[in-house]
Amino acid sequence: MNPLEISSQQFRRMAEIVTQIAIKYVDTLNTRPIFPECTGAATEKLFRTDLAEEGLGEGALTSLETVVRHCRAQNGRFFGYVLGSGDPVSAVADLLASVLNQNVTAWRSAPAAVTIERTVVGWLAKAIGCEGFNGNLTGGGSSANLMGLAMAREARTPANEEGNHGAPEGVVYASEEVHMSIPKAVALLGIGRNHLHLVAIDNSFRMIPAELDRAIHRDRDAGRIPIAVVASAGTVNTGAVDPLPDIADISRACGAWLHVDGAYGALAAIAAREKFAGLELADSISLDPHKWLYQPLDCGCLLFRDATAAHAAFAHSGTYAKALSNDPVEGFAFFEESLELSRRFRALKLWISMRYHGLAAFRAAIKNDLEHARRLAEAIKKQPELELLAPVELSAVCFRYRGTGGYSEKELDDLNVGVLQRVVGRGHVYLSNSSLRGKFCLRACIVNHRTTEADVDSVVPEILAAAKCQLILFDTNGDRV
Repeated sequence: MNPLEISSQQFRRMAEIVTQIAIKYVDTLNTRPIFPECTGAATEKLFRTDLAEEGLGEGALTSLETVVRHCRAQNGRFFGYVLGSGDPVSAVADLLASVLNQNVTAWRSAPAAVTIERTVVGWLAKAIGCEGFNGNLTGGGSSANLMGLAMAREARTPANEEGNHGAPEGVVYASEEVHMSIPKAVALLGIGRNHLHLVAIDNSFRMIPAELDRAIHRDRDAGRIPIAVVASAGTVNTGAVDPLPDIADISRACGAWLHVDGAYGALAAIAAREKFAGLELADSISLDPHKWLYQPLDCGCLLFRDATAAHAAFAHSGTYAKALSNDPVEGFAFFEESLELSRRFRALKLWISMRYHGLAAFRAAIKNDLEHARRLAEAIKKQPELELLAPVELSAVCFRYRGTGGYSEKELDDLNVGVLQRVVGRGHVYLSNSSLRGKFCLRACIVNHRTTEADVDSVVPEILAAAKCQLILFDTNGDRV
């Protein structure tokens, strides 16, 4: 007998065990501490063990409850990072996707899966006002941004065949609030981080088009080639949406590719199209269903206007992979339009989830998130000990505790670091942090279908309670200057 084979009865028992654990987790989600009471040393001791020569069989599943206890609980009070809340409908579909184990690389290797992914991509494009765009699902916004800029590089300064030795310098432009994946992408593509020119932002943390235009003219006068402009449809820190129509005009005038990093915000166009005017003018767009369509990780997406540009960047196949059919469906291959060859069936969970709930349900959930962010911002404005540090364009709320004691900026930074650590440690609310114009801030980002008004209303009391405790420690230690 094959040592890795199990019977259908064994599979059923294991599936039932895992299902019961999952049900218990979902049922108790709101009562669990958002961050587990554990240390790095404790998790290392629990999970960094030697691998036994002989297997444990179903006994291996007994440790799953321990895994769950040491995972962050993403209930309605999780406001950290930009991470969707994990639709259980999608999770069910994801189990089947793993069992089916389709390699979604070409129609001939996964007929249903490839067709479903192309369908879902079309749904996403239409939902955000970019009907007719093609694309593919990715691991996340970082890989989508990398692929979008790879297409831009090859379209403007071709290097796939002969490299770019001796070619004029190419430049990529983005705002000072650009996501960290963009500098990584220009480095990996050989453009070089020194050739990522950051453009000044306005008081709302949006790129200033006039500054972009000036930067491009300076570089062109110096003999450099504008490869791409990266506009943000929801910056990671504040959710700012760059003025896309103006940026598109400037990009078109100088022949630069326009890539929109919409990993955080673009899907909010489903509910607030007016905030994203000009999105349809992009050459490529990244967006993350595992953010604002609440999908389990991983589920990113790259949309692009012209499939021939994707082929120019990514089409390079060995004879073993070439399609034997010229039929536009049966001869289709994602690997001709993507960085990836081996690709999991990401689309199944999204396809099932969108069909189960319908687009109207997602639109309503996104509207709730936007309203929750505004509600939190208003609560912060009403509290004199707190300070809002950025406009709330989407669902990111950046603020800090300022107290009433006339603290210096350095003291406020230190104080808010302590407040954040204390809030997370209390386990009721989970916030993340950022830095805006040199100020350390607390950041609540709401992309969570489980969040209620009561969850939102719990944030300010949590901050004030944590700050009260932190101030005692702060002043007792003599940290005050």
